[in-house]
Amino acid sequence: MSGARVAVVAYSGGLDTSCIVAWLKEDWYGYDEVVAVLVDVGQEFDLEESITRAEAAGADDVLLVDRKDAFAGEQCARAILTNALYEGKYPLVSALSRPVIAGAVAEIALELGAEAVVHGCTGKGNDQLRFELAFKAHYPGVKVIAPLRDRIWTRDEEIEYAIAKGIPVVQTASAPYSIDENLFGRAIEAGVLEDPWNAPPDEPYALTSEPGTAPPPLEVTVGFECGLPVSIDGEELSLAELITRSNRVAGSYGIGRIDMIENRAVGIKSREVYEAPGAIMLITAHSALEDVVLTKDEARLKRPLEQRWTELVYEGCWHSPAREAIDAFVDSTQQLITGDVRVELRPNAVVVTGRRSPHMIYAAGLASYGTGETFPHEAAEGFIRISSLETELHAARTRTSSRA
Repeated sequence: MSGARVAVVAYSGGLDTSCIVAWLKEDWYGYDEVVAVLVDVGQEFDLEESITRAEAAGADDVLLVDRKDAFAGEQCARAILTNALYEGKYPLVSALSRPVIAGAVAEIALELGAEAVVHGCTGKGNDQLRFELAFKAHYPGVKVIAPLRDRIWTRDEEIEYAIAKGIPVVQTASAPYSIDENLFGRAIEAGVLEDPWNAPPDEPYALTSEPGTAPPPLEVTVGFECGLPVSIDGEELSLAELITRSNRVAGSYGIGRIDMIENRAVGIKSREVYEAPGAIMLITAHSALEDVVLTKDEARLKRPLEQRWTELVYEGCWHSPAREAIDAFVDSTQQLITGDVRVELRPNAVVVTGRRSPHMIYAAGLASYGTGETFPHEAAEGFIRISSLETELHAARTRTSSRA
């Protein structure tokens, strides 16, 4: 259609983005063509159902873009190398996928010469930042439309609208959860979870089992090369396969269930429930291997940079020089992070029981209290004497000042 107004939607197949496809054809937006782009980052979805839903909503085309391996090899890999846990708990499940999805959508929009790119985020959430900053990084100057920010819809209103339009929906009034998932885990919100006093029901969990039903403890050995996990119990796997395997084995113990009050980028607190069993197992193991390989100052420098990296990615700044600069430092620390970590999986817990590396800076002969230890005890007295000079001078100065 010559001169047609085209909008490209970051399409998940869920309630919000299905309604958005229809809204874009309504008078208040009036687009001639709407293209729905479904980006595969390892989430579970029924392609036929998603296409049917998008077409029922009025999409002119539905495109599937496979980014699973790219997502694993870049975003998931860097999260593991950086031990990324937002506020010490959340392994950035949704935040990591957004630049991948937005990048794929923006590339297609550029190819089509589309007027606008569209996302399904609200004005309250973090994802609007993540999507829009990534859109701009790939397609500078593009118009970005956020229908759920332009007009406030309750979930019940969306469900009613979709039913009236003949759009098949998964959510119902009795189970109105909003679920985002990818290779690295799942994010669950809405419904009864909005009250922080309510315990999360078992219903929305899919990757993890109730810890009380966990099998007997199991030991697993994770092999690493240059900081990245490459094998489980000696079996070499691609990173995507390894994360999937870790999700399955750790999930059976209820590991990775996270229920937290989170500080969003927009200045409000939200109650978030996640399940990321593989991410928690792999980050725990990676951090343990770093403990025996990194020097004291490398570790001391890396910890605050890990926190800042996590905050940057959480707030949508994947495409930022600061994130890239931190990555350069992290990469320099990972060259010797090769070895094995043994973990025992228990109900709701990953317990490190062993670590080994050909590059360990840990020396048993120095640390041991047994026969044959090699620590130079005679040097300790002089070390303490030099180290205490400033403390003694400060104490003497304080006493002098108090007598004056």
